[in-house]
Amino acid sequence: MSILEMMNEEVMLPDRYKTMSVEEMETRIREIKEKFGTRLYIPGHHYQKDEVIQFADDIGDSLKLAQLSANNNLAEYIVFCGVHFMAETADILTNENQKVLLPDMRAGCSMADMASIEQTESSWVKLQELFGDTMLPLTYVNSTAAIKAFCGRHEGATVTSSNAKKMVKWALTQKERIFFLPDQHLGRNTAYDLGIPLEAMAVWDPESEQVEYDGDINKIKVILWKGYCSVHEKFTVENVEQMRKDYPDINIIVHPECSHEVVQLADLAGSTNYIIDKLEAAEPNSIWAIGTEMNLVKRLAQVHFDKKVLSLNPNMCPCLTMNRIDLPHLLWSLESIEKKSPINQISVDKDITRDAVVAVNRMLERA
Repeated sequence: MSILEMMNEEVMLPDRYKTMSVEEMETRIREIKEKFGTRLYIPGHHYQKDEVIQFADDIGDSLKLAQLSANNNLAEYIVFCGVHFMAETADILTNENQKVLLPDMRAGCSMADMASIEQTESSWVKLQELFGDTMLPLTYVNSTAAIKAFCGRHEGATVTSSNAKKMVKWALTQKERIFFLPDQHLGRNTAYDLGIPLEAMAVWDPESEQVEYDGDINKIKVILWKGYCSVHEKFTVENVEQMRKDYPDINIIVHPECSHEVVQLADLAGSTNYIIDKLEAAEPNSIWAIGTEMNLVKRLAQVHFDKKVLSLNPNMCPCLTMNRIDLPHLLWSLESIEKKSPINQISVDKDITRDAVVAVNRMLERA
């Protein structure tokens, strides 16, 4: 579902939530959490606002939260404070008696929207005409349930930023080539770290349905979907150069969704949890520039007050769609449960769920 479709489908936030004070909303949220107890579970992604994350029962990346949701058999309602594809994954992994809600249906993901199932199926046919049965599809978990299901049907799997190397390595034991969706940067950085040269990677443009590559296509090992994270792509080589000029002793750590050029210039690159762990282990008084979402960077700066923690791009704004979820929407979602008429329920088609689970399980079995 695209962001536009979500906006059209959503019932708009009632006006009364817009006039409530922060204190009133926080009090009501606490009351409902206490009232429902273990019947209610609120997972919160690392990129969420502090005003929301304070009420999360667990904080983590998208897959961790989906797994925790799946393992929480006591929760009747799962109010997912993240974005649409994360709530979809939670719905895929939970049982039929559990309801997954997204407080604001506009909380989508521009990267996930860059690969529709229609484009993917059409692209697969075109690529098979070029490469035959030599490809295995891998999709980043930052993708729709339909794309995960596509990979499940075609012997592929899902990957996360923390296990991408293991999954790419596995995929290349199954087929000669991999088709990596939807984030070209994670795919490129991962393959490069495994020793695959840039010259063996091509970009697939789903709009023109063409391979962007100069040379003999038979030498291609990795086909990268032309997608990206609109947040992480804003970290630039110039940002790295400026930080090193301003702080000669700085440590630069970035997420692998950043461009290849930025990742190569950074000192370290890794998943959200990798970044969090590195900051935890860092020496007091050390200086760090972090190339990831601003809400997490600010939170790390608050937690690690004994270190200097900066955003790699000082002009960076928080992720627009992640920030859709706020106190009013969270309270609205919880009160709808209290009234026994839950809103914004995420429900994935059973056939899509079946094939998507196959892709996810292939990853969980190997990573």
